[in-house]
Amino acid sequence: MPAAVKRIGIGIGDDADKVIESACRMSGSIEIICYCLPGTVKQKITTPNIRLRECNEPEHALVNDLMSGAIDAAVRGTLPANATLKALKQAAGVDHLERIALLETVHGKKFLFAPVGVDEGWTVQDKLALIKKGREIAKKFHLPEKVGVLSGGRYGDIGRHAQVDRSLADAELVARLGDATHHEILIEDAVETCGLIIAPDGISGNLVFRTLTFLGGGHGHGAPVVNIDRLFVDTSRASPDYTNALLLAVSLLE
Repeated sequence: MPAAVKRIGIGIGDDADKVIESACRMSGSIEIICYCLPGTVKQKITTPNIRLRECNEPEHALVNDLMSGAIDAAVRGTLPANATLKALKQAAGVDHLERIALLETVHGKKFLFAPVGVDEGWTVQDKLALIKKGREIAKKFHLPEKVGVLSGGRYGDIGRHAQVDRSLADAELVARLGDATHHEILIEDAVETCGLIIAPDGISGNLVFRTLTFLGGGHGHGAPVVNIDRLFVDTSRASPDYTNALLLAVSLLE
């Protein structure tokens, strides 16, 4: 029997051509629905597996269709972050979102990274939950299952500041309970062997993500939300295209 058609929704807020071009690069048994305000997309859509869903509140339409099962997965695309993620939290009934980003260095090294939101991953339990969920994603992408936990310094820095001491202790505990390796502050070592890297907290994680993708020549391929029961891939509006985010969504559906 032929494989069932997967429906992937993607949002268009601005830079419509970038989103449409990304959708056009997809092939196979995938239908892509583009959610946007009326009149946002000027070009004629000729690719048969792509269609527009024009509506006054595209972020709400994207989220509602995801939660109802009208689409199998959603990619934020260029919709605004605040409105879209707020709608997702409300629809999913959660007070925060947990995301695990698929990153790529300028030299082509791919790895999963979390937390990437400033309000994510602040406790030991939060980090352990990210490790458990991240390992499953690493398996799907054939990345190493080894997990590296980062802290705010090296062992030799103990005593220099109470917050550094706490960060080192927390990372040791997370590594022990999560069957992971504490790489101290040495992210450059962790990336060589680990398929998943856990930052000390949401602020430092967000800074690493932004530094790698916006200043360091690397790439962010999307960040699945892992604490809801539907597949939503968060993206940055600054991404050069969304092909890999769409591919990521398709891979996680398999």
